[in-house]
Formats: sequence, C-alpha cells, structure tokens
Amino acid sequence: MTVWLVGAGPGDPGLITAKGLDLVRSCDALVYDVLVSPELVAEAPADALVIPREDVKQAQLNAMLVELGELGLEVVRLKGGDPFVFGRGSEEAEALLAAGVPFEVVPGVSALSAVPASAGIPITHRGVSAQVTLVSGHSASGEALDYAHLARTPGTLVVFMGLAHLAGVANGLMIAGKSPATPAAVVSRGTHADGRAVSGVLHEIAALAASLTSPALLVIGDVVTVGNRLARPLVGALEFLDGGVEGRRAG
Repeated sequence: MTVWLVGAGPGDPGLITAKGLDLVRSCDALVYDVLVSPELVAEAPADALVIPREDVKQAQLNAMLVELGELGLEVVRLKGGDPFVFGRGSEEAEALLAAGVPFEVVPGVSALSAVPASAGIPITHRGVSAQVTLVSGHSASGEALDYAHLARTPGTLVVFMGLAHLAGVANGLMIAGKSPATPAAVVSRGTHADGRAVSGVLHEIAALAASLTSPALLVIGDVVTVGNRLARPLVGALEFLDGGVEGRRAG
C-alpha cells in the first residue's frame, strides 16, 4: 500500500502526467481537491472510494490519508498543480512519514509556468528576465511579504492566489518603490477553455481585474510585454482584456 501525492496540473485535464493518470485509473481510494477537473475524477475505477477535499481542514485531511493508508489501500491524493508548489503536499507527506505510512510524490505541471503560458506570457525571456520570484497572495494580509525586498528584486514576480489581495499587493509594491508603470497581468482560470486575462500596468491592474474570478495568478514584470506580442497566435479561445477593453484573441 502507498499514498501517492499526485499533481493534477493547473486545470486542463490533459495536463496531468501519464504516471499520474495511470495511478488515478488504478487506485483504491481517490482524495481530490475541489479545483481538480471532474474529467480526471471520473477516471477513477468504478469501485474506488472517491472523497472530495471540500470543507475538510488540513489536519483532518492528514489524518484521513493516514487512516486510508493504514487500511492497506492504494490511495491517490490528487492535488491541483504540483503538490509541492503552494499545495501543502509536504505537510501531508510529513504526516504520513510520522505515521509510518509509505508515500510517493508524483510532480504535476505547476500553475507557475502553465497559467502564464496559457495567456502567451513566458515567465523568463532572454534579455528580459532571467529570474523568477514566487510568492503567495494569502500572505499579503499579514507580515510575510517583504515588499521592500520584492520591489527591488529583478525579473518576474508571480503571485499565487492573489486575486483577493490584488490591490494590497500592487499598493505594497508601489509604496516600496516599484514603478507604477511596471507591466502586469492577471490570468484567471488559466488552461481552461473559459480562461480570461487582463494586461496593463501595476497601478491599474487591480481595477482591470475586477471582473475576473479565482483561481487567478498575477504576473508582474517586463515578460508581460512579451506576452502581449505572443498571446494572439498562441492562446486561441482565451479571452483577453487589454486596458479594460474586452476583445477575443484570434486562434
């Protein structure tokens, strides 16, 4: 028996790894995040125990994984994106390790690169950005974000789970010295067919993104300008709002 911590990818069910899909199709129990594609959940065997993560606290979830593993089941814990990129997969791994339950991690395609790419935005680009800084927007309401450091850091800044704190993040960076004219974009439901994005500059990005829904990812840096050049031929059905004027990218 093993508990497999599997990354489901950023949303599009086709972006799960081949190994991850094989495990889903052969598991005894599937515990999945709410944001995981229903098409992937449907790949579990008909007789598998299928449990949504919704409304289950992390401590309860850890205990559930331990209990399922101790029953001798092959368990797949299906997590959005990559289990070890703001996925709390390491916390689950620690709980399993402490209980002596065997586990393995199956990495997934992270939203870090896949979601910006769905809007044509590279997170690195030669001569533009050779460095990426990753932070969680949930930290914006506390003391965890060092805006002075982030404002000075070159390259691309990617903010996960930042939609609810978007105005605070933008203001914090500008107060700390980041130029209000820094290119910025927000990609909502990236890799999904109904994905949407906005592109502008830092001082206006919160207003431009007001109509977007979670999950969303904020990208700050000159790579956004590169993305504005690349998005039309790459994105297809992704709806892109530029400067507040809604338009449809050509496929």
